[in-house]
Amino acid sequence: MDATTTTSDLVAQLHAIDGKAEIVEGQIVMMSPTGKRPGRAGGRIFASLLAFEKQAGGCAYPDNVGFIVELPKRKSFSPDAAFCLGPAPDDNDMSFAQGAPDFAAEVRSENDYGPAAEKQIAHKRADYFAAGTKVVWDVDLLAEDVVRVYRAEAPDTPQIYKRGETAEAEPAVPGWSMSVDELFE
Repeated sequence: MDATTTTSDLVAQLHAIDGKAEIVEGQIVMMSPTGKRPGRAGGRIFASLLAFEKQAGGCAYPDNVGFIVELPKRKSFSPDAAFCLGPAPDDNDMSFAQGAPDFAAEVRSENDYGPAAEKQIAHKRADYFAAGTKVVWDVDLLAEDVVRVYRAEAPDTPQIYKRGETAEAEPAVPGWSMSVDELFE
């Protein structure tokens, strides 16, 4: 971001983007579309959160919803699925969400592997926690450790869930859980 570009300018530009993007280090960073398998997994996480929302309250968000935050190097997130405690937004509110979600799910895509990708994922996770997110899922459909659940209070010590187990997102989504096997259906 140059000296004359403000966060408000970048957010306005983000609204005009045709596709998925985030504001990182003063730039709008485009994100490539996801593949079938990770897209379906993200959709299943959202569907499970949406069903939970109807029972317990809160607000589930699908892929490509923008969350505006105020961090030194990041101004937005666009998780693959997210959940916020508290009331749902006004039906007429078309703006981005203000603040970080309580829970964010990031499903790895085809290009989310290797040392550079691992570093980028770790930085983004740290940004989530700095912005106030309580729990971040790192979903890796190619690994034996399918869901790594990172919590703000222990950001470097994930709880790991494999096929045949049920993953949760405490304390961000109290009482919600999801079978890891559902990610592969």
